[in-house]
Amino acid sequence: MSSYFSGKTLMITGGTGSFGTIVLKRFLETDIGEIRIFSRDETKQDAMRHYIQADHPACADKVKFFIGDIRNYESVREAVDGVDFIFHAAALKEVPSCEFFPMEAVKTNIIGTDNLIRAAVEARVKNVVCLSTDKAAYPINAMGISKAMMEKVARANALKAYTKGGTIVSCTRYGNVMCSRGSIIPLFIEQIKAGKPITITNPSMTRFLMNLDEAVDLVLFAFEHARPGDLFVQKSDASTIEVLGLAVQQLFGDTGIRIIGSRHGEKLYETLMTKEELVRAEDMGNYFRVTPDNRDLNYDNYIQSGDFTKVQMDDDYNSHNTTLLDVEGTVRKILTAEYVKEQLEGWGKK
Repeated sequence: MSSYFSGKTLMITGGTGSFGTIVLKRFLETDIGEIRIFSRDETKQDAMRHYIQADHPACADKVKFFIGDIRNYESVREAVDGVDFIFHAAALKEVPSCEFFPMEAVKTNIIGTDNLIRAAVEARVKNVVCLSTDKAAYPINAMGISKAMMEKVARANALKAYTKGGTIVSCTRYGNVMCSRGSIIPLFIEQIKAGKPITITNPSMTRFLMNLDEAVDLVLFAFEHARPGDLFVQKSDASTIEVLGLAVQQLFGDTGIRIIGSRHGEKLYETLMTKEELVRAEDMGNYFRVTPDNRDLNYDNYIQSGDFTKVQMDDDYNSHNTTLLDVEGTVRKILTAEYVKEQLEGWGKK
């Protein structure tokens, strides 16, 4: 871990979720000064507290818990005093739920993010990294639309945040993170262990495959390399849902496949960068940096002379046109997920 975080204070919003938990684990054994877990679920906080006390007793004192809701500006503002870095993972991200309750997604994903950024600027937090999703690119569902607006809120405030408080605001955008809460691999494993066929919505549907450690690496990269308004994307392989199901069955047992049809708001494939964003993308090795469009509202400049540096690309960056893994390649990929390895040990398989 870089000395960039030595002695500093990190706050994780939505800190008891899948992302928050793995970020916490990555930082626990480092020389970071303090980690603040901010969330509204006291039961999960208590479970996390007991886990840390049992498994990481030497580090337990550096973790502080804050009950609050990013929808409430005052609870956020109170929690950010003295914070150096914020990883913003709090969100409503279950696609069908957001379809039925879109205003709840608005309150958490959009208004909550605005609350967090305003509080961070007032408290002079050094760096805020906001967690986004592939569904924000060409969004077709309420969750994706709310996350796209979250990115807009972050970028619209980025320059102002840096000018006013020296706060750098950026975003990281993810595809499918294997074995995160609510994702499909744990569902497949649960169905197989119950002796039931795995349920697949559409066999041709493709999804990017990233493990939780890679997701944290992207966050750390953003903390260290972000400029105001940047968006970071990791280059990722993908597979079809059918291939993913067959790979899980190769490890846990073949119980058959049942096709159930697409759920509310699901996409056939994931897009991590649009054609328009690729124009502004910088290749940084394992990652892309998408720089913000910082033109102002003085449209006359562009009506008179235009901007010839912006050229449309032929395609976007999506899970159909990236490297598609076969079953064996997908097996190797999902075996990098700690959850899968733990489940295999408990299942008595190798």
